[in-house]
Amino acid sequence: MSEQHSIDRLVDDCAACVLGAFDEYQREFRSVTRRAFSRFVNRDWQGLRADVVDRLDVYANAVSHAVGELGVRLAGRITERSLWARLKLAYGQTLVDLDDIELAETFFNSVTRRIFSTVGVDAEIEFVRLDCEPVAKTSRRPVVRTHHRQQGPTSQLVREILVRSPLGSHFVDLEATSWLITREIENACRRRWATPDFDRIEVLAPLFYRGFGAYIIGRVVRGDQQLPLAIPFLCLEGGVVVDAVLSAEDEVSIVFSFTRSYFLVDHERPREIVEFLQQIMPKKPIAELYISIGYNKHGKTMIYRNLLGHLRRSDDQFIVAPGDPGLVMVVFTMPSHDLVFKVIRDRFSYPKTSVREDVLERYQLVFRHDRAGRLVDAQEFEWLEFDRGRFSDELLEKLLTLAGETVSLEDDRVVIRHLYTERRVAPLNLYLKQASPADARRAVIDYGQAIKDLASSNIFPGDLLLKNFGVTRHARVIFYDYDELCFVTDCHFRELPPARHAEDEMRGEAWFFVDERDVFPEEFASFVGLPEELVRTLRDAHGEIFTGAFWREMQARHQESSFIPIFAYPEACRIRGRGAALDDGAEPQLS
Repeated sequence: MSEQHSIDRLVDDCAACVLGAFDEYQREFRSVTRRAFSRFVNRDWQGLRADVVDRLDVYANAVSHAVGELGVRLAGRITERSLWARLKLAYGQTLVDLDDIELAETFFNSVTRRIFSTVGVDAEIEFVRLDCEPVAKTSRRPVVRTHHRQQGPTSQLVREILVRSPLGSHFVDLEATSWLITREIENACRRRWATPDFDRIEVLAPLFYRGFGAYIIGRVVRGDQQLPLAIPFLCLEGGVVVDAVLSAEDEVSIVFSFTRSYFLVDHERPREIVEFLQQIMPKKPIAELYISIGYNKHGKTMIYRNLLGHLRRSDDQFIVAPGDPGLVMVVFTMPSHDLVFKVIRDRFSYPKTSVREDVLERYQLVFRHDRAGRLVDAQEFEWLEFDRGRFSDELLEKLLTLAGETVSLEDDRVVIRHLYTERRVAPLNLYLKQASPADARRAVIDYGQAIKDLASSNIFPGDLLLKNFGVTRHARVIFYDYDELCFVTDCHFRELPPARHAEDEMRGEAWFFVDERDVFPEEFASFVGLPEELVRTLRDAHGEIFTGAFWREMQARHQESSFIPIFAYPEACRIRGRGAALDDGAEPQLS
């Protein structure tokens, strides 16, 4: 056998090895995802939570398996670039008939970057698409079901949608549920078009599962106009009931927010799912939509490709991000782009006592935890490089001075060994300075609700300063600074002991012992930085967060493994009536 023939066989064998690892990843990913239906109808909320976390590990495990197998096959040649250039070509030729080519290419890139620790982009051994994805293929299983409106009532069409859904035989009252959904859809049509009439309803075939809910996602179409549609269902002891009908783009967009955990939704062609979602939520980046259904690695790839494409089309510079500088991170952004970039400092300023490893652990905790609609999903990147000219002098000096172990200047290139990206939001302290009185009150009330929602998911922010919270384009308050984040159950919530003498109240430090885990909720109002009138607003709306009793009750519920509902839509959207979760005003018991 000639040497050339041996190399060809080796390349083909290695390409098959990577593809096999990718196929195994997809099988395991979908296997975990498919369990969501039985978890939901059996009300196995703990199992559903465990599946969400387990699925996060599937990708990394598959990449590790591929790297290990390639190490055996290639041995001392595993970092031979010419061999990998051929391997990329051979691998690409095997993807022609795949339903998910874009995911397979991202998987290959993950393998090469694990082996080579590539700085920036290496087009010779990576698949690079800056402006587009592969041409879409039509899947064998249609992803969209179209229900045309005939002569009969709308409720008949809605009933057909419910019957054809995976939950068809599990509704408490199918007829009442159909009527309730019909009422909400027709009311939405009247608000939009001044008539209840429409042409058709299109729905995605698979259901979207998250937390304790299952969603039908679709749209109502009239001519060339549409209403997005998201219908969340709950499973109570007696069966499945409808909880809301969301038909405003902002409402549906919030359900798919970058502050929420990933959906479990099964289909062999996720690209078609994403394309439909992007049509009903055109303001939402496609990368975020991939991430929202669990393909976070490909979403991260698209974030990076979009950034590179934006750099090619723009000429503004990265600058220090607006807001108070952090003690742990150097944060920068680009005015024309919607991301912020966070680099860990070499050393943390007083009074911070944590170290780099603590920060990494907390970001990993947020990645694996229920984000409850209040924690920003951060994407982690390694070995990025940019033109030096794209950095302002102020920013570059700060990066090299404060994070020189992570950022280096190599000729005309800035190399960043590690950073996190997050969606850019307005820091709450800056937002309040320029907001109208009414908007400021709404933001402060939602700030209190954010603290409650985080507590319901067993998260205590640690640092409640306004600068650590942000305001999204939907005017929702979220938390993005994880330096001191911890579990509620790990804290010791105390009341302030009474002063022994008048002199005690005048001291600048506590006259009693304070452990590092001690938290005194009574003090929250004094250091968050709100003016007195907004403190009163916060106390009126959420006064319980200033009491140790509230936090100890939360601890008790989490220690009992109670499932505390956090809804991805406003309370006002929830509907009442037979077949609904709020029938007779009763709150569903989901623990």
